[in-house]
Amino acid sequence: MTSTAHFNRFLSEAIAADREAGAGLGPDTLYGLYTSWCRITHARTASPSALFKALQDGHGISSSSNALAMTGPAATDYIVASAPNLV
Repeated sequence: MTSTAHFNRFLSEAIAADREAGAGLGPDTLYGLYTSWCRITHARTASPSALFKALQDGHGISSSSNALAMTGPAATDYIVASAPNLV
């Protein structure tokens, strides 16, 4: 079981409120960013359902409708991993 502190740390290090309140991050992107964050911080990765439940229950964040944006090293890692032909 993954702790609340784990998900809080992910939010504080890899997520920013989208200043323009656009489409936000979809479930696949949100989980991809999370796995990138886990990889670079050497944290144990929780399942998508555990992440989405923690975000909804603990912070009122929906995995399918939010105004979130990526930030920090996890964002860079996710973008590079998603488009390896760019490097």
